[in-house]
Amino acid sequence: WNKKTFRSNFSRIKLKMSLLLKTTKIINDWTDYNGHMNLSYYILVFDKGAEVILSKFKMGEHSAKTEKKSTMVVETHTTYNNEVKEGEEVDVFLSFFDHDRKRLHYKLEMYEKSKNILSATTEVLSLYIDLNLRKVAEFEEEKIKIMDQFIKENKSKFKIDNLQFSNKLKK
Repeated sequence: WNKKTFRSNFSRIKLKMSLLLKTTKIINDWTDYNGHMNLSYYILVFDKGAEVILSKFKMGEHSAKTEKKSTMVVETHTTYNNEVKEGEEVDVFLSFFDHDRKRLHYKLEMYEKSKNILSATTEVLSLYIDLNLRKVAEFEEEKIKIMDQFIKENKSKFKIDNLQFSNKLKK
């Protein structure tokens, strides 16, 4: 038994408790004068990961363009745990997801891929929007069924610790 092996195995176990959405390589344009990724690009990387799950729920870019229905983020809570530098790859995982009739609540985690170290998290509260009216709308039944099935299949993988927005859903 050694500390390094334990830490590596522990991190691997933690990752299996989440769902991989996207892997992204950090480019020079995203770094700042401190030699690491600027905080605004963490949000960009998280947003690209979120698009994967939103598309699965038929609420991503395609839905915005064809159905004029999409989501808009109204609140976030982001932590920056370890710096990420140019050339490193990060994995974005979905670690929690829930919804009510009009809102999505999810949490994403970013891990530096080669070291398997948590780099950042973001918890998000989004509203479903009718883009023609620019107003909040209720999810269609088809989308509710897709999300409920996803939750049923993946709930055992979700992490519910340290969630900031659980009380914001109206169930």
